[in-house]
Amino acid sequence: MKFEKWQALGNDYLIVEVASLPFELTPERIRRICDPHFGVGSDGILLLLPVEDPAHVAELRIFNPDGSEAELSGNGAREAVLYLRRAGWTEHDSFSILTKAGPIKPTLTSQRTATIKMGRASTTSADYPSGGPDGRGTLSAAGRDWMFQHISIGNPQCAIEIAGPEELRDLDLGWVGPEIESSELFPNRTNVSFFCSTGTGRIRARIFERGVGETLSSGTGASGAAVAAVLGGTQSPVTVELDGGELEVEVSPELDVSLTGWAEPVMTGELSPALVAALEDL
Repeated sequence: MKFEKWQALGNDYLIVEVASLPFELTPERIRRICDPHFGVGSDGILLLLPVEDPAHVAELRIFNPDGSEAELSGNGAREAVLYLRRAGWTEHDSFSILTKAGPIKPTLTSQRTATIKMGRASTTSADYPSGGPDGRGTLSAAGRDWMFQHISIGNPQCAIEIAGPEELRDLDLGWVGPEIESSELFPNRTNVSFFCSTGTGRIRARIFERGVGETLSSGTGASGAAVAAVLGGTQSPVTVELDGGELEVEVSPELDVSLTGWAEPVMTGELSPALVAALEDL
């Protein structure tokens, strides 16, 4: 099985073309491949499939390291579209790909940067069925109450504004994140973004991803935090400062979201026959 490993602000994925797969990507196999000790090690797998509809270049399926499938990943999608252009799937700098969340439309601005139209965010969704039209709520986790903003941007986001950078820095996401992710308010679990303002049009965010844990960056997490900030009065575009770097999120008055950032390849590899044989037995 051939693959390329890419990273975007430290958020790393293995990119695999379906034609190179010797087996089905089951949750057990995904967990083994993504394991840093017994596999290759990554934040997930990006599987690229050809499509018959000429309106789209490819279909992208996104798998978390716990074996679950994600609807969308901003960083993963950016890695995938830059890979598609380099690998010759398209000669165009602007095109469309299919995801579980629906079509997304990237525009490549250089060999390592792209802007992706992520679609229209919403404050209501089936992922927060008890929520009101504004998507705001309060939940209890880690011994305290948290006011949050629900955002659906291809996947569910729970954005929580923190008073300032010091409190954000001191948060124990490994303690509070899992409890919020699995709150009964969110039947499909949720991604969690903690953020605070750091200046005009700028926020600092930490992300706890559903099925992953705390990550250096997340495109959809940054988008959710930026939408919540704009709803709270922050000016768009929003520069989101993450542990792995910065992303720019533009939010229209109708909550249409565009995400701009970079991604780059790390390595090209092939699974050993021994690992392939072990995976086939799973």
